[in-house]
Amino acid sequence: MPTRPEPARDQRGSAVVEFVLVLPLVLVVVLALVQVGLLVRDRLLVEAAARAGARAAALQADPGEVTRSAMAAAPGLDPSLALVEVGRAGARGDPVTVAVTYDDPVRVPLVDWLVGTSVTMRATAVERQEFG
Repeated sequence: MPTRPEPARDQRGSAVVEFVLVLPLVLVVVLALVQVGLLVRDRLLVEAAARAGARAAALQADPGEVTRSAMAAAPGLDPSLALVEVGRAGARGDPVTVAVTYDDPVRVPLVDWLVGTSVTMRATAVERQEFG
């Protein structure tokens, strides 16, 4: 039965060197994908906050309650980094606009040099005012 020749020692060593050279790149790509996933999740939460805020603004005039409703719809967001703006055009039946701006910090280490220390997200929603 023929035996398989054993690879030379220098070939085994070159595989280890190649792995060590590629590992940092693979690690950065994986960390960047994790950060992108977190940014997408937060973007969806900002949009949900804008929709909930617009619905609350359509039902009541209190801007504090609109802000509370918007932040309650996005439990994963830090309220201190969010800004909720309400724009009203008039009386019953007129549009009311709620804009939510969120300064999302980069949370994954070694990725901030790619995207910066934070990403600003903004979402706007419009509803018809049901009172007034």
